[in-house]
Amino acid sequence: MPRIPLTPPRTLLTRLGAWYSRRTYGKVLDPGQAYGHNPRVLLSYVRLERRAAKWNALDGDLKHLAVMASAARINCSWCMDFGHWEGRRQGMPVEKIERVPRWRESREVFTALELLVMEYAEAMTETEPTVTDELAAELIGRLGEAAFVELTAVVALENWRSRANIAFGLTSQGFSEACEVPGRG
Repeated sequence: MPRIPLTPPRTLLTRLGAWYSRRTYGKVLDPGQAYGHNPRVLLSYVRLERRAAKWNALDGDLKHLAVMASAARINCSWCMDFGHWEGRRQGMPVEKIERVPRWRESREVFTALELLVMEYAEAMTETEPTVTDELAAELIGRLGEAAFVELTAVVALENWRSRANIAFGLTSQGFSEACEVPGRG
C-alpha cells in the first residue's frame, strides 16, 4: 500500500502529467502521482527524465540492463515491472529481461560487456559503492568516456527512482503482464 496517497491535488501540472502518462504508457504512473504532491519536485523530476531520455552515448540495451540491474539490486518491484515492459517495448529479448535479477547465474545469456555493465550497476548501487578502479578502467576502455559517464548517470538516476518508489511504498503496477505473449505456457 502506498505511503502517500496517489491522488495529488488536481493542478494543471498533474492533469497534464496524467494525460501524457495515459497517452504514452496506457495508464497514469504511480511515481508521478506521488511526486504530484510537490509541484516543484515533480516538474524538476520530469525535466530530468525527459533530458536523460535524450542521452545517446551509451547503447540503449546496455543502458536498460544497467537500469534493471540497479532496480533489481534495490528490489524495487515497481521499477522491475516497468523495466520489463520498457525492455520489451524497445525490442530486448525476453530471456535477457527476465534473467537480469539473476545475471550472475545466467552468464550464458549475456555478452561479456553486458555482464560488466550489470556488475558496475550493482557496484554503484551498493549503500557504500564498491566500484573498483579496474572495473571503471575496463568499462572506459570498452565504452569510451562519454558512454561511461552516461552509464554512471543512468545508474544514479535509477537509484533515485528505485529508492524513492520503495520509500513511497509503490509496487508493481501491472506493466509486465501487458507484455506476456498470449497462448504461451
